[in-house]
Amino acid sequence: MKLSVVICTKNEEKNIERCLQAVCSVADEIIIFDSNSTDQTQEICLKFKKVQFYKHEWLGFSQTKNKANELATGDYILSLDADEVLSEEIQDEILILKNKMSALYTINRMTNYCGKWIKHSGWFPDRHVRIFPKVGSRWIGDFVHEKLQNSNHLPIQDLKGVVYHYSVSSLHDHLRKCETYSTLGAKELIRKKKKFLLISAVISPIGRFLRHYVLKRGFLDGSAGFIIACLSSYAVYLKYSKAFKQKRSSVT
Repeated sequence: MKLSVVICTKNEEKNIERCLQAVCSVADEIIIFDSNSTDQTQEICLKFKKVQFYKHEWLGFSQTKNKANELATGDYILSLDADEVLSEEIQDEILILKNKMSALYTINRMTNYCGKWIKHSGWFPDRHVRIFPKVGSRWIGDFVHEKLQNSNHLPIQDLKGVVYHYSVSSLHDHLRKCETYSTLGAKELIRKKKKFLLISAVISPIGRFLRHYVLKRGFLDGSAGFIIACLSSYAVYLKYSKAFKQKRSSVT
């Protein structure tokens, strides 16, 4: 059974090489779907023989991933982000599964935050469906939190190993992500016609902090857990306040 690895990229020169090194052992082909990178992403990718490199404008998370999946020729697809690295345990599991895949398979991510592996804070465990058949599978969701649509109604199985997620390298990087994702989240709130946006901008950040730091035991992650809870709370505030401003400006 042929397995295609699909990775969407944009300016991933600091991440993509370690990602590709880890997938070469399991991939029959690697599809890189690049949104006009201006760094060395393409040059690094083309050093790997299994890579097929395509350029295309960014269409949003779901549409971009679906376009990339269309280029795959494998029976099954392994969907990864450029800042993710398969552990050796996951590689071994996939190699055993390759010729008898019959389900959707989830992989658990462990995130590296400014050099520290986060094992609580609502960031771990963090399971996502990442291996699925090409036929009958499609990503859905307009802005954030894209989800795989399982038209084949296949069972879902959990793999044991982890994917290492090199998500946040600095506080500046985290703040940048807060800005980006809160803007997308605000658009989603507007699309869903959410009400009481101003009240939510005050109350929801408090709930988010308590969820990450207390309920999800972020305090066990030390100072990193506290910062994650604070910035997660800040991102929620940004999302609701941006949505409120957009809604108000559209009325006036």
